[in-house]
Parts: sequence; C-alpha cells; structure tokens
Amino acid sequence: MPPRAPALALCLALLAGRAAADEALVDGIAAQVGPELVLVSEVLELAGPIEAEARQQGATEAEIGKLRADALEQLIERRLLSKVAKDAHLEATDADVDAAIEGIGKDNGLSQDQLRASLAAHGVRWDEYRARIQAEIERQKVINAMIGAQITVEESELKTAYREIYSAQPQGGEQVHIKQILVLGGDGAPRDLPSACALARDAHARIAKGEPFEKLAKEISAAAPQQGGDIGWLHADTMAKWMADPVHHLEPGAVSPVLELPFGCTLLQLVERKSYEPVSYEQAKATLHQEVYQHKVMEKYREWMESLRKRTFISRRGYFAETPSAAARPAGLARPAAPAAGAAAASAGAAGEPAATP
Repeated sequence: MPPRAPALALCLALLAGRAAADEALVDGIAAQVGPELVLVSEVLELAGPIEAEARQQGATEAEIGKLRADALEQLIERRLLSKVAKDAHLEATDADVDAAIEGIGKDNGLSQDQLRASLAAHGVRWDEYRARIQAEIERQKVINAMIGAQITVEESELKTAYREIYSAQPQGGEQVHIKQILVLGGDGAPRDLPSACALARDAHARIAKGEPFEKLAKEISAAAPQQGGDIGWLHADTMAKWMADPVHHLEPGAVSPVLELPFGCTLLQLVERKSYEPVSYEQAKATLHQEVYQHKVMEKYREWMESLRKRTFISRRGYFAETPSAAARPAGLARPAAPAAGAAAASAGAAGEPAATP
C-alpha cells in the first residue's frame, strides 16, 4: 500500500484583519450530510495549515474560498464513508489508529514525541490528526470491501502498461545513485542567489568537517529533504550536463564542489555507480499489477462515491453554499503524509486518490 472529526474550536484570532466577507464566517453549520452536520470550525481546522501557507504566498480571497470549499468536500466524504463503515462493521478501532501512527513514525524515523512536535509545528492538532488517520483506515476498509473484490487485472493490460512505461528505457550504460543538497535562490525563491550559494558553501564546509550529508540536506535542501537529499538512481545518459559532468569525476562517497545554477546552488554526493540493466517484463510485472489495479480502483471509487453522494441528502450552508469548489468529483481523502514531509503533511487529508490493497 503506498506511503499515509469531532467539532473543533474556532480560533477567531486567525480571522482578525481579513476581508470583510471573512468576518461573517463564524462557527456554525457548514453542511448537512444526511442526519450528520459538518461545522464551520471543522472546515477551518482542516484547511487552516494549507490556508496559512497560501496566504503567505499571496493567495486571493477567492482562492482561499476554494481551499475551504475543498476542505468541506473532504469532510462531507468523511461523513459518508463513516456511515458506510459503521453500517458494514468496518470501523477503525483505537488500536488500529495507534498502530498506523506508530508505523508512520517508524517509516520516517520519528518518535511519537517528535511526530507530535512536527504536527504542532505545522498547525495540526493531535486529535484532528488521529481523526484523519481513522478516516483513512475506514476508507481503505470500505474500498477493499466494496470495490477491491470487483477489480480484475488482465495480462494484456500489464503488457500494455509495460510498453508504455519501459519502451524508451536504455538498453545498457551506467546508472548512478545520487544525493543532492539544493538551496534555492533567485527570482521567486525565498532568498537571492548569493545568499543561497553562501548557505551551500557553509554546508560543504560542515560536510568536509565530518557532518553527515543527510543531516545538512534535511536542514536546508529543497531536494528530497526528508530522504536526506537522496534523489535515487539516475541513468548517466539522462542526466543534465551540469549534473553529469561533476558526477562523472566523483568517487563513491565523494561530494562535488558547490555548483551555481540559475535557480540556486547545489552539492552532489555520489553514493554508488553500476551498470544499467534494462527492466524486463517479468521483473516489472508485480509493480505494474499494483499500478494498474490502483488505477482501476481509483476510477471505480470515483463512480461509487458519486453514486453515494447522489443517494444522500447534502446541503451546503451559508458561506459554503456560494463558494465554488474544485471537488466537482469526489475528492477522496489522501493518506495522511508523515508530518515531517512539510506543508503537505500539515494538510494531511487533502484531496487525493484512494489506495487499496488487492
């Protein structure tokens, strides 16, 4: 399975100074879903972290309204799935939630205290995070029970997928495993290019003195920070020249000089190099099966959720009755990402696609 709502208090201070239209958005009913209610405070709690980031980036009030409307669609879907899970005896227990959260922490090298601290830093309350995990577990159970058993994958579909994905793969040559520290700088970046390069040179000096490359990557890199800068295996023939040239001269474990680019400054570390072996159909078959299966589940889930919405009385109230949402189709509840992954984790439960196990 791919790596991831009680009423919540409304923090009125967060609304101070916003547009006049927002001043009228006080706690109350955002929507009715069958006999269930979704509160405005729940919507703002779910949308809060991503909304704060969007405001920092200059989002308009219309864009903020869309974020909130999308959050409401997710909460509506939670209510729908929760009822199905209850009726089908597929509810998630506290033990299920505890085990899932423990797994998320282990997958990301975080203790429970560190997990809580990371969530808090991104504005996500612990009880809300648990609610999101519970909703996701129940969603997976419902998908597996209601949809998964209906899905079949034919051999012809796997062979078509193999041709689409691997037909252009190299037939030989060399591949390299790379780690990167990328400090963004210049237009649209949080700092100018000289400042970015100064940070990169400082990181280079600290690595030379013995600090782990991974530690510095987590601190300052815009490239795979939670993976310690690990950007994986790259075929030498597909690498950009600015990357290929310095890597060509590196020995495993060595770090390149600071490289200045139009968008920032970077360091590269060569982990390993080896000959490239083309991926055969048999080698790819299991992965392809999972990908094709997931795609078919996604499509079936959208149809099923749309049907469920049509059979249920749903009424959006007040502010939300007039706010357009991108969730014209069922939004889905993405698996809550590990909070250390940054802003995306802060909005765990944002719109995404369902995942299920065959």
